[in-house]
Parts: sequence; C-alpha cells; structure tokens
Amino acid sequence: MTKKELARICIERLKKEYPRSECTLDYDHAWQLLVSVRLAAQCTDARVNVVVQDLFAKYPNVEALAAAEPEEIEAIVKPCGLGRSKARDISACMRKLRDEYGGKIPDDFNALLALPGVGRKSANLIMGDVFGKPAIVTDTHCIRLCNRIGLVDGIKEPAKVEKELWKIIPPEEGSDFCHRLVDHGRAVCTARTTPYCDKCCLADVCRARKEFER
Repeated sequence: MTKKELARICIERLKKEYPRSECTLDYDHAWQLLVSVRLAAQCTDARVNVVVQDLFAKYPNVEALAAAEPEEIEAIVKPCGLGRSKARDISACMRKLRDEYGGKIPDDFNALLALPGVGRKSANLIMGDVFGKPAIVTDTHCIRLCNRIGLVDGIKEPAKVEKELWKIIPPEEGSDFCHRLVDHGRAVCTARTTPYCDKCCLADVCRARKEFER
C-alpha cells in the first residue's frame, strides 16, 4: 500500500468516526483565533478558552488590544504559561495588524508568517479555519499519529511533516483531516497512556500496531 492510498483510507475512516471535527479554541473573530493559538503553545485549549474570556472582554477588538501595554496583557494571560513572551508577541502582532492591515487578518500565508509570534502551525490554522483555504496543521497529535500510522517515517519536525503530508493529502482535505487527528489523538491514539488500539478505526492499517503484533 502506498502512503497516498493509506492517507485516503485514513481520511475516509476518520470522517465517519469524527464527522464534526473542528478547532477546539473558541473565537468569534479571526484576530481572536490568532491570539488564542499563540496562547495555546504549551497550554491546553480548555485553559486558553477560559483565560481569553477576560482578555477579550477588556479588549474587544484589534485596536483596543493593540493599545494595551504588554504588561497589561501579561497580567491576564499569565495562567497560560510563558506569559511575558506571549504577551509581547500578542501586543506586537495586534499593533502590526492595526498599523499595516487596518485591523484585518491577511489571507496570505507568507503575510501571516510575518506577523510576530505566528509560525507555520498558526498560519495554517488561520488559512484553513478562517479562510477555508488548503492547510495542514502539524500539531503534536498530527505528528505523533502520522508517524505511528505510517504516513511519515520517523519525522518529528513540524515543517518536514507538513511537507510530506502535502504530497499525499488532497489539499481540500488537509484542514479537516488534521482536526480529526487531534480528536483521534485525544480519544484513542493517546500520548500519555497506552493507545486504545482495540477501539481504533485504523488498527488494521496502522504500522505501529502491525509492528507491535509481530
């Protein structure tokens, strides 16, 4: 079986298993997702969703958040960890959006990458979830599962995993597929416990499972 054939099987089965997969960060506007995904680094989405309630209530738009001092932002986002660096990035990002984009989020991948604190994972998330464009979000679940299943071979660097997945995942499927990998990684193919292979819809095609049974 080729990797492209394996990818097709994974896409179809995960669609049936998780038909409503979506981003688990709460947001009403694109700029809020940009803030939340920065806060989510080394922090759970659930905690971010709680913390940003106060942040967005106090600063309800790009202009308001851009006008805040980094120290004011840090005081609110500190529970997410790495408060100083995250607050600094959020402040610089919002100010660039205000000054160069009229408070709007650019729909160009390279323009997103040029924003402070925005990496490939964040840019892909925005491209896929906000603008509905082809995207592959290589978070920890995606990287772990793709290596276990056999979609990539021992690659742990996010950018390299993304590059390999672009070769085998249809562009229109990438964003949703990555969301489903997150759901599957949390529920079944877990990181901190033994994976629940007995209830995995991919067990019969999973490389790690086959190697375990040898």
